[in-house]
Amino acid sequence: MVKIDLSVVIVSYNTKKITEECVGSISRSLTNTKIKYEIIVVDNDSLDGSQATLQKIALNEINHLIYFQSGSNLGFGQGNNFGVKKASGKYILLLNTDIIVLNRAIEKLYNFYVAREKQIHFLGAKLLNQDLTPQPSACRFFTLPVVFATLLLKGDYWGLTRSSPDKFCQVDWISGACIMTTKKYFRRLGGFDKNIFMYMEEVDFLYRAKKLGLNTFFYPDSQIIHLGSASSNGRTFPILQVYKGFLFFYKKHYSIFHLLALRLILKFKALIAYLIGKIRGDRYLIKTYEEAFKLA
Repeated sequence: MVKIDLSVVIVSYNTKKITEECVGSISRSLTNTKIKYEIIVVDNDSLDGSQATLQKIALNEINHLIYFQSGSNLGFGQGNNFGVKKASGKYILLLNTDIIVLNRAIEKLYNFYVAREKQIHFLGAKLLNQDLTPQPSACRFFTLPVVFATLLLKGDYWGLTRSSPDKFCQVDWISGACIMTTKKYFRRLGGFDKNIFMYMEEVDFLYRAKKLGLNTFFYPDSQIIHLGSASSNGRTFPILQVYKGFLFFYKKHYSIFHLLALRLILKFKALIAYLIGKIRGDRYLIKTYEEAFKLA
């Protein structure tokens, strides 16, 4: 039996087409590689024909592909926990379904990590938009100033909250769209928090890692396209999940005073967006931020 070096874990939910494209790009990227790898797709009970399509690909096209049905929609974090348990490799690469791997990006990331695994615990690649422009994915932890900048000052635009460095560097956290680590470190953290369904999983995960003395780095020489929000069911759902994520994160990691301050920032953001919606007659903004205000 072949000993697996790297397990690439993908969680899919009603994203048949992009999951197929993602798996294809991984396979192309690793053509003729010396890395012994497997691609594990965890399907969260999709209803779009994903099962038949992916099983057919695993049987006829990509023999590295292993398909699992989770039996229910576990969400991003628990889906990854399921996949890592099934993984045979020492090294784990977590990828979103909406990823297109460019050139030898996985090999670059893997080789860089393996050569420095005593110094690096978690490593992320440089994410690009579909037009190949940089996508902010090296991030700062959500202290109150960072939350304020994120929600009210377009912090990503100014590089205050998330950025896309051109040099290898240590960061607070990296996008869950691409995380390289080992099974040992993943298990040490107990995986992703099962109470987070979607959004903020990687922030909580890497925040807990830092508290245990584990670090996170960003490696820009490995570049992949991240399409973004491919399985978020419209625009309202992700915004409400972000609100829930902030609240959960602060309840778990911060004091009651920090939580109260967070609630004020969230309410202020929701109120401004709601008023803009009223002025513009934008029902999406009105409905979304009415619900967001209640959440906060």
